[in-house]
Amino acid sequence: MLKSLSIKNYALIDKANIEFGLGFTVITGETGAGKSIMLGALGLVLGQRSDVSVIGDKENKCVIESVFDVSRYGLQSLFEEEDVDYEEETVLRREILPSGKSRAFVNDTPVNLNFLKSLSDKLIDVHSQHQNLLLGDNRFQLNVVDTVAGNQKIKSNYREAYHIYRKLLSEKKKLEELNARQRSDQDYWEFQFKQLEEASLQAGEQTELERELEALSHVEEIKSALSQASMMLYENEQPMVQELFHLKEALQKISAYLPQGDELSDRLNSVYIELKDIAEEITERGTEVEFDPARQQLVQERLDMIFSLQQKHHVDSVEALIEIKEDLFSKLEQLASFDEELAGLEREIAVALKKLREQSEVLTKSREKVFKPIEQSIQSQLRELGMPNARFSVSNQRSNDFGSEGQDEIAFLFSANKSAQLTDIPKVASGGEISRVMLCIKSLLSDAKGLPTIIFDEIDTGVSGEIADRMGRIMHSMGKNIQVVSITHLPQIAGKGNRHFKVFKTETDHQTISSVKLLSNDERLTEIAGMLSGSSVTDAALENARFLMEN
Repeated sequence: MLKSLSIKNYALIDKANIEFGLGFTVITGETGAGKSIMLGALGLVLGQRSDVSVIGDKENKCVIESVFDVSRYGLQSLFEEEDVDYEEETVLRREILPSGKSRAFVNDTPVNLNFLKSLSDKLIDVHSQHQNLLLGDNRFQLNVVDTVAGNQKIKSNYREAYHIYRKLLSEKKKLEELNARQRSDQDYWEFQFKQLEEASLQAGEQTELERELEALSHVEEIKSALSQASMMLYENEQPMVQELFHLKEALQKISAYLPQGDELSDRLNSVYIELKDIAEEITERGTEVEFDPARQQLVQERLDMIFSLQQKHHVDSVEALIEIKEDLFSKLEQLASFDEELAGLEREIAVALKKLREQSEVLTKSREKVFKPIEQSIQSQLRELGMPNARFSVSNQRSNDFGSEGQDEIAFLFSANKSAQLTDIPKVASGGEISRVMLCIKSLLSDAKGLPTIIFDEIDTGVSGEIADRMGRIMHSMGKNIQVVSITHLPQIAGKGNRHFKVFKTETDHQTISSVKLLSNDERLTEIAGMLSGSSVTDAALENARFLMEN
C-alpha cells in the first residue's frame, strides 16, 4: 500500500507531502493545476526515465520519495536478490541532480532503475489515459486472461519448454550451415591433411635437422680441428695429457709435506682424469666424422619440405604444423560424424516438441477455462455502467506455430448493441465505452492480481452523469479490497472518495507554484459543489454535492 508521497523541487511543485490512506482516494483540481505533474513525480520514483528538465529550481536537486507498506506481499526474496535491506515500510527515493544525473534508492541503498521498476510493478498499477489503447493490443488481452487464470507457473513451464525447443532448433540450423560450409572445403582439407600426414612431422625435429645440416656442411673444418686437438693432447713432443700426468705424479710425491698438498693433488688428479676423457672422446669423434653428401642432401631436402609447409600455412614451427594437422583431422572427423550428430539432435528435438505441445495444451486449457468468467464479470459490470445490451466475448484463434506466449491468439470482442456484430473493441467502441470496459477489466484484475494499489488517471474520460456515478461506485467498491486512487474531473466520482485531495496553483511575483491539500468534509463539500456549478457555488450545488457524498 502507498502510504505517502513526498515531492521536492519537481516542475511547478516546490514542496508537497501527501499522506495516503486505505480505501478510495480522489484527487481533483482545475485543468493545468498540476494533477499530471504529481503523477509524473510518482512515475519517477516508480522507475521511469528522467532528465534535468523536471527540476524546478535548476540550482537544487529534485527529490521524490514514496513510502510503501510491503509487509503482506512476500517480497523478501526480491530484496535479498539485490542485496537490499528489507523493511516492512519500504522507502523508494529518486534524486535528479542539476547536472542531469539520476540516482535511485530503496531503503537508502543505491539501486538501478530495473530493480526499482520490478519492485514498483508488484506494488502499484498506474492507469493513464493512453492505457486505453491497450484494449486493442493482443498482448495486453493475453496478459489479462493469464492474470485471471493465475497462469504464472504454467507459463513458466511452457517458456522453459519453448526455450529448450528453440535452442535445439538453433543448434540444428547451425550444424547444417556449418556442414554445408565444410562440405565445400572437404576436398581441400583432405589434400592438406594427407600432405601433412605423409610428412610424418615430429616435434623438435626441425632444430635437430638444422644442427645436423650445420655439422654436415662443415665436416672438413670439424675433422681438422678434432685432429689438431687430438695431436696436441696425445702426439706432440710434449703431449698435454702426458705432461699433466707427470705434473700430477710430482705433486703427489710432496703432498705429504706441502700444506693442503692432498687437496691440490686431488684437484690436479681430477683435472687429469677429465682431460684424458676429453682426449679419448675427441680422438673417437675424429674417427667417426666423415663427409656424407647423401645424408647432407637428405637432411636439406627434409628441411626444404618443412620450410615449404610452413610458408604454405603461414607458421614458423613444426609444432604449429602438427596443430594444423590435428585441427584438419578434427574437422574431417566432424564431417564424417555429421549424419550421426544430426540424427541425435533430431531425436532431442522430437522429445522437446512433444514436451512443448503438452505444455501448450495445458496453457490453452487453463486460459479457455476463464473465458466465460471473464465475459460474465465484464458484461455484468457493463450493465451496471448503463450498457444493458453490451456484449463482451473472448475469442481464441489457435495458431499452428509456437510463440513465446504459446499458440493462443486471443482477442477481446465487443458490441454495445444487441444487433451489432461482435468486433475488436477499438473498431466499434467510443471513448466513453472504452473507459467503461477498461474499468471493468481493471476491477477484474485487481481481484485476480492482488495488487495493493491502483491509480486511475482520468479513466472517466467520455462519461458523465449517472454513468460517472456508477463508475465511482465501482471504484469505491474496489477500495474495500485494495487501495484505489482516482484523478478525476467528475463530481460524481469525487463524491465517492474516502479521502479527497485538491491540487491547485498559486501565483507569486516570480513564479507559479502547484500545491496539494487534503480536504476536510466541509472543504470537500465546497469543492464538489464547485465542480458541479462552476465558480459560483449555489445552495442547490451544495445540496447536490452533499447527496453525492452521502450516496
